[in-house]
Amino acid sequence: MEKTALITGASSGIGAELARIHAARGGDLVLVARRQDRLEQLKAELEGEHHVQVRIIPEDLSDEGAPQRIFDLLRSQNIEIDFLMNNAGFGGRGLFHQRDWKQDRDMIQVNIVALSALTRLLLPAMVARKSGKVLNVSSTAALMPGPLQAVYYATKAYVTYFSNALAEELRGTGVTVTALMPGATDTGFAATSGMDATALFDKAVSPRQVAEAGYRGMLNGSLDVITGLSPGQRFATRIMPFLPKKVLLKQVRQMQEVDQ
Repeated sequence: MEKTALITGASSGIGAELARIHAARGGDLVLVARRQDRLEQLKAELEGEHHVQVRIIPEDLSDEGAPQRIFDLLRSQNIEIDFLMNNAGFGGRGLFHQRDWKQDRDMIQVNIVALSALTRLLLPAMVARKSGKVLNVSSTAALMPGPLQAVYYATKAYVTYFSNALAEELRGTGVTVTALMPGATDTGFAATSGMDATALFDKAVSPRQVAEAGYRGMLNGSLDVITGLSPGQRFATRIMPFLPKKVLLKQVRQMQEVDQ
């Protein structure tokens, strides 16, 4: 029996590529994002090419009621979710004390609260069936504090540690939880977060590459999937734990300063 996947942030970037990968395997989809027009385009593409069933749910996950509305709609239509892919998220650059608080509050709502709420709502049925997979899209930003992106980096640290803890709690249940931790990825994220003019996004990888690694890791039940890093970046992530924290903070800040 083919699996049904729910993907948030599905209208573009990594989310859209995850949807394409899953549809190509014959799986049905529930796609969630703010932009209904993009969702409708993707639905038409996937149903036309792969003959799968695609349902779309236009929702803004910065609204605290959105996860419950999504869950209630699934329940009313007797839709069983086998794979949950929490991909929705956004960032923002600047000094925390100068940034608009609503933007950062919405970031916490989308990156942390909505992700946690959807996971909490959908996990019990997976555990009862003794089958299910969760893929939470984190970031290599989770590996360090992020001066000039203090809230974003902190939210991704939450996603990674939350995912890892759940994976251990669910050991032996038939349900797995995987954290996908990409490096700089060529999506709309860089422009919306103000990072497109920084050195960090000089060599961004394709969202397809990230999605393929994440989907494969999810199927394998991997704990963490770190992908999209150059050899130099991989070396840097390995030595980070051994750097004095003040040195690390300075280096991370320099990476995120806008090139003149």
